[in-house]
Amino acid sequence: MKNLFSNIKGDAFGGITAGIVALPLALAFGVSSGLGPEAGLYGAIFISFFAALFGGTATQISGPTAPMTAVSMVIIAGIVAANDGSVEKALPAILSVFLLAGLIQIGLGFIGVGKYIRYIPYPVVSGFMTAIGVIILLTQILPSIGYYPKEDAAFVEQFKPQAEEVILENILKEEAGEGILVLEDFKETINRAHSITPEQVLNESQTLAAKEASGTIGALKVLPRALKNINWLELILALGTILIIYGFKRITTAIPSTLVALVIMSGIAYGFNLGYRPISEIPGGIPIPRLEMFTSFSLGSITPYIFTALTLSLLGAIDSLLTSVVADNMTKTKHKPNKELIGQGIGNSIGAIFGGIPGAGATIRTVVNINAGGKTRLSGMIAGVMLLLIMLVLAPVASKIPAAVLAGILITVGIGVMDYKGLKAIPSLPKDIKFGPIKLSSEVLIMLVVLLLSTFWDLIYAVGIGLVIASLMFMKKIGDLTAERSDVKSLKEEAWEDESDFPQQLKEEVFIKHLKGPLFFGSTSDFQALTEQIPNTAKTVILRLGRMQYMDQSGLYAMEDMLQELKKNDVEVLFVGLLKQPRYMMERIDIIPDFIPNEHIFKDFKTCLKWVRSNVEDVS
Repeated sequence: MKNLFSNIKGDAFGGITAGIVALPLALAFGVSSGLGPEAGLYGAIFISFFAALFGGTATQISGPTAPMTAVSMVIIAGIVAANDGSVEKALPAILSVFLLAGLIQIGLGFIGVGKYIRYIPYPVVSGFMTAIGVIILLTQILPSIGYYPKEDAAFVEQFKPQAEEVILENILKEEAGEGILVLEDFKETINRAHSITPEQVLNESQTLAAKEASGTIGALKVLPRALKNINWLELILALGTILIIYGFKRITTAIPSTLVALVIMSGIAYGFNLGYRPISEIPGGIPIPRLEMFTSFSLGSITPYIFTALTLSLLGAIDSLLTSVVADNMTKTKHKPNKELIGQGIGNSIGAIFGGIPGAGATIRTVVNINAGGKTRLSGMIAGVMLLLIMLVLAPVASKIPAAVLAGILITVGIGVMDYKGLKAIPSLPKDIKFGPIKLSSEVLIMLVVLLLSTFWDLIYAVGIGLVIASLMFMKKIGDLTAERSDVKSLKEEAWEDESDFPQQLKEEVFIKHLKGPLFFGSTSDFQALTEQIPNTAKTVILRLGRMQYMDQSGLYAMEDMLQELKKNDVEVLFVGLLKQPRYMMERIDIIPDFIPNEHIFKDFKTCLKWVRSNVEDVS
């Protein structure tokens, strides 16, 4: 507690500044997610406060971030679509998934996963971050030009036949649930169909139209139509916001340019009564827990999203711990990764209970905090309290912010989040794989696969596929490198120093083979060829294993196959210098003592040579 208040002035200034910087981003991420600006604010308030209180990085400022919002957007859209397009109906399931993600993060922290996050390959992170930028840019084009598919009457009209089908299908499902057999009681179906109102058909048509235009592919599909229906006022507001954000940075970075753009453009739009589209109303008062997520909880509604919640929690962990590394470099301190995960998990869990979107450690906000004087966890807690006070006092004013201004802010976030370092490195990375005549860099391939799959298919599966490809490529590279050092191939070898006294007359009867390096999946094919290298005259094989430090399961079974073949040909095998790990593996499946009795295992070559002289006859 003493350390917590050791830098009150610096922490207060850092926290207040970070809170102000977080405000426009929290609103923008909330709107982008589909749950509204208040969801972004609630997430920023609770995650910032509790992640700082319980986390392992003293100066970290947490809240909704671009990657977390992009994944949340996909989850929200999927659950809303499954609930007839009603956000209110879908909200308990959405918040349950977010709560589950937070609880998984806490669990990951307790089991010590934090220290392994750094092993995620850079190309996967690079491709993912660039994809996040592309997704934000593509999905914000429509609101920045003032086009909303649900409000385009001609576009919505196209979905009326499909809407009628969906409504009729729902009637049939209701009847099946009530035990009504349609063919036996067709009149009931007709009566219910007659009660369908034009408003219901219109609402369903709007839901289908919004679904068709959602995501990156949806945005691209309706873009030609949107460009014919540009709302020039909304476009000017968005462009003005973007120009101020980039232009004001050239004047000074002491005041956040995002906040300046928000205030100036909102002030112009509201002050001149321009007839713009505002964001949805932000409720005032203290945030209250959304207890319906517990009272109307249904395991079936979140079961399909368990893997998604796990991915969201892992993404939050990566996002936060990367920011922790930046904070360490700036403050010359060392964060506690597992404690940080627990703090982030607690923040996300509490945020979900109050209806907030999930978040993570935010790099820009953390840097702002440190530069403004923040040194302890108090700064992050103050940032959360600052956002709460702003919401309580300025909620009615914030509700007047133009939607196009937040779209403009998000476009700059999308541009900023892309990994330009990784993109610039593409031409210079070594081309180490071949597809027919085409040479490619494996790292570039992984990055592009993750980028394209994330942008146009599924963020979650894209990262999983990227990790699998990266792991396979890594195993192949290590396999190739180790196989080069693992000398199990050539027949003619230089004798080792202690073999100089080997009896010349027994050289045809005894075949000596040196195994250098691990015997694993990358070298088994060469090892399997060893049987064919043994001369027909040899009746004894000495395997020198003192430099074979490791054997995996592939190597173990390759060894078993070779020994089986030699036993069938009445060839005796002697082991010299067998190390602990390979011996343990061979004892597990009874290679020792079934194929190699203990008396055929020698500590050194000198002892083995004594046995050879006593037991092997010169038959030449």
